[in-house]
Amino acid sequence: MSRVGKAPITVPSGVKVSVEGDTVAVEGPKGKMQHRLGAHVTARLENGILLVECGGNSRQARSNHGTNRSIINNMVVGVVDGWKQSLELNGVGFTAQLNGKTLVLATGYSHKTEITIPSEVTCKTEKQKVELESADKRLVGELAAKIRKVCPPEPYLGKGIKYADEVVRRKAGKAGAK
Repeated sequence: MSRVGKAPITVPSGVKVSVEGDTVAVEGPKGKMQHRLGAHVTARLENGILLVECGGNSRQARSNHGTNRSIINNMVVGVVDGWKQSLELNGVGFTAQLNGKTLVLATGYSHKTEITIPSEVTCKTEKQKVELESADKRLVGELAAKIRKVCPPEPYLGKGIKYADEVVRRKAGKAGAK
């Protein structure tokens, strides 16, 4: 039995949770989300506590149990506090600017890269910083990874797009010949 799956999810005040069949819907101040439960997993709401239960003893059922509980917990946290991810652009001339719902990145290529921001995500930019925020943790993570993939940080000069909390391991450059 999953230790993660056994933990109850406390529903804070101001958040509405409804369980209808195999779908769990969560609504709060930052938005509303829904998730369809995996095979052999059920959920029930009791006195402001959401319990996710495993319906079988197969390996797949046990793994679905913990995964679904984590997804639902992330939904509850997202509609209350939201999820944030910050990225930094390091390099001469590297800039980010927002044109409506399009993020325009200048990262040293001959052209500028444009990334469309989904409507559920709010994006703020400074000259060399990008901040993403949404109620959906998966959406924020995928968008941040897509932005980072445009120009990942390289180990010699550290140029590129990196997460704000990421540490880039630097390598020594060429040793001069004598």
